[in-house]
Amino acid sequence: MPDQPSFIEGVMNLSRLRVNPMTHSCSGRLNVRKGLGKTVEAGMVLKEYLLRGMAERMLILTPASLVGQWREEMARKFGIDCATTHDPLLRSDPAAFWAQPRVIASIAAARRREHAALLAGRSFDVVVVDEAHHLRDQASASYRLVNALQKRFLLLLSATPVQNNLIELYNLLTLLQPGIFRTPKDFRAAYMVPGKPREPANRGRLRDLMRGVMVRNTRALAALRLPRRHAATIRAEPDAAEAACYRDLTGLARAAAGDRHARLAVQHLLSAAGSSPAAVATAVARFAERHPEQPAWAALHARYQAIAAGAKQAALQKLLAQNPAEKKMVFVHHRDSMTHLADLLRRQGMAPLVFDGSLTGAEKDQVVAEFRDSGKLLLCSESGGEGRNLQFCNTLVNFDIPWNPMAIEQRIGRIDRIGQTREVFVFNLVTAGTIEDAMLRILDEKINMFELVVGEVGAILGEIEDQQDFSSMVLDAWLQVTEDARATAFGALEGQLLAARRQYEGAKALDEALFGNDLDAA
Repeated sequence: MPDQPSFIEGVMNLSRLRVNPMTHSCSGRLNVRKGLGKTVEAGMVLKEYLLRGMAERMLILTPASLVGQWREEMARKFGIDCATTHDPLLRSDPAAFWAQPRVIASIAAARRREHAALLAGRSFDVVVVDEAHHLRDQASASYRLVNALQKRFLLLLSATPVQNNLIELYNLLTLLQPGIFRTPKDFRAAYMVPGKPREPANRGRLRDLMRGVMVRNTRALAALRLPRRHAATIRAEPDAAEAACYRDLTGLARAAAGDRHARLAVQHLLSAAGSSPAAVATAVARFAERHPEQPAWAALHARYQAIAAGAKQAALQKLLAQNPAEKKMVFVHHRDSMTHLADLLRRQGMAPLVFDGSLTGAEKDQVVAEFRDSGKLLLCSESGGEGRNLQFCNTLVNFDIPWNPMAIEQRIGRIDRIGQTREVFVFNLVTAGTIEDAMLRILDEKINMFELVVGEVGAILGEIEDQQDFSSMVLDAWLQVTEDARATAFGALEGQLLAARRQYEGAKALDEALFGNDLDAA
C-alpha cells in the first residue's frame, strides 16, 4: 500500500505546525529531505480545510518544473485530484480550465496577461504559492497576480523568505495581512536599521511579528539524520557510428528548431538520442514521416537502426555486474529503451523486473513485493516506485537523465528518505558529447547538485527560472550553431547557476541570523 498519511496523522501534524486559520498563512524555512517537504505540509493544511468544509476552490501556484510533482503528491498522499497547466484544456479553452475547482498552475503561465485576467475574476477559498520568495518584489508580475486574486486563505511556502532586503518581509506580510502596515516607510521605521537593509532594528520585535504568521521547520528540529549519499557519473564513449549519428542529428535539430512549432519535437529527438539507438530510431522515424520533404531524416533513421546497441547499454551491463547481490533500481524514461534493455538483460541471464505506467495498481504492488523479497534488478519508468516504500534498495542508476533536475531529485528521493539505514549510491549514465553530458557537468561540477539536500536544487534553479525553465535554457545553449557560440552559451548558464547558488547560500545565512530557532515548529 502507498505510504499515505492518515487523517489522524495529518491532524496531529497540523497541530504541531501551529497553522492558524485566522492568519491565513504558514511560511517557513523547509530545508529538509524527502518525507518532510513543504509540499506534504501544505497538503495537510489543504486536507484539513477540505475535511472541515472550509474550502472547496483551490489554486496552487508553483514553478513550472514542480507542477507534476505537486499533482502527484496531492493525489497520492491526500486524495486531492487537481487539474494542471500541463492539460490541453488550458490552450483550447482557458476560461473552462481556470473555472475548475482545484488547479495546480505554473505561476509563469498564470501571470500571463490573458490568464491573469481570468483568474482575477474568480474567487478561491485557498491559494497556495510555492517558492513564495519570488513574490518579494511588489513590482513583479507574480506579486501583482497573487495580490489581485480573490482569496479567503493564503499559504506561502519558502525555504528562504528573505533574500536581499528586509522590505521583502513587508511585501510578503502585506500579501498575508493587507493593511498590517500603512506604508513601507512605517515598516522601515519600526523594524529596519537605517542604511542597513538586512539588519533588523529590533530583532525580538521582528520575531514577535513573524511568529503570528510563520512556521519554520528545519532538519535539526526533526532530528533528521539520513545515511550518506554517494554519486558518480559514468561517461560512456560512443563508437564512431553512434557519435556521427548524434552529430548529424544535432545539425538537423538546429535547422528544425528554427520553426518554433517543432521545438518540442526537437527536444524529444535529442532526449531519445541521449537514451539509446532504439529510442532515437523510433523518434526519428516519426519525424521523418511528418517531413517527407526532408530525406535526410529518413537516411538518419536507417543509420540509427543499424546500431545494435549504444555505449550506455554496455556501461550499464558493466555496472550491473558489480556487486550482483545488491538490489539496484534503474530509471529509464524512454519506452523503447526500456523494452530493449529488458530483452538484452534477460538474454544475458538477468531477471529484471519492470515497473511502468502500463501496470495496474495491484500489479505494481506485486512487482515491488517481488523486488523486495527476491528481485535484484528493477527497471523503472519515470513514475517508478511512486508512493511505495523502497528503502530496502540503496542503489539507483539513472540510465536516462531528465533535463529537469527536480525529476532527478524525485528519483533519488525514492530511496534516500526516512527509513533508509544504509549509505545511498547514485550512478548517472551519459553518452559523452551529448546534451545530457553538458548539462550534468554544470549541475554536478558547478553547483554540486548531488551533495545538496533534496529541495535545494529547486530553490537554486528558481532564481534563474523566473522567465524560462532550465531545460529550455540548456536546449537553447546546445542548439547554438558554432562550437564557440555553444561554449559561450553554456558558460553563461554556468555563471547564472553559480550566482544563484551564492544567492541561495546568502539567503540561508540571513534566514538563520534573522530567525534562529525562535520560529521553529513545536
